[in-house]
Amino acid sequence: MAEEVVLLDFWASPFGIRLRIALAEKGIKYERREEDLSNWNKSALLLQMNPVHKKVPVLIHNGKPVCESLIELQYVDEVWHGNGTAPLLPSDPYQRAIARFWADFADKKIIELEVKLWRTKGEEQARAKKEFIEALKLLEGELGDKTFFGGENLGFLDIALLSYYCWFYAYEKCAGFIVEAECPKLTAWAKRCMQRESVAKSVPHQQKVYEFVLHLKKVFGVE
Repeated sequence: MAEEVVLLDFWASPFGIRLRIALAEKGIKYERREEDLSNWNKSALLLQMNPVHKKVPVLIHNGKPVCESLIELQYVDEVWHGNGTAPLLPSDPYQRAIARFWADFADKKIIELEVKLWRTKGEEQARAKKEFIEALKLLEGELGDKTFFGGENLGFLDIALLSYYCWFYAYEKCAGFIVEAECPKLTAWAKRCMQRESVAKSVPHQQKVYEFVLHLKKVFGVE
């Protein structure tokens, strides 16, 4: 019996981007179903499959839903670990813990600050920009001189962090700064990752994301 893999997704979702990259890296065939979240319309299937959070992405594997992107990444790595592709998480327990720590850090810190970068002005935006750059510098310090966060292979933490990269241009335009000037190593890492087909075909264009942020600003009455 063939496996059925369905991804409930929204094109601009950083969390959906993660699953697209991971599934591409693993060479997994799946059906992608786009949710109309630009207008806050949620399908009956999404509400059925993720009744707790009612959010994308939802990975449906043989009719069973898995929710929350970092958990889904680990699920993909565990279920399809023997298909001839490199594992996403390190084999060493300590290194796995470190990867999970930084992914959790990014999800808590970047998500907290990113909305402020486009929804606020003045001192509040300036504080958010300062904290955002500080957070990126911490991630850059963890990267160091490595090709990828896990070493020589694209892995769990790379995928978790890449999901934010296409939003950077929008943040820069809204808050008046340039990520590359502040974090050149992190930017170089992102550009290396973007050369991979699995990443390039999974990440939306930065200009398109910026246009979506402008749409959000209008919806929320942000001048």
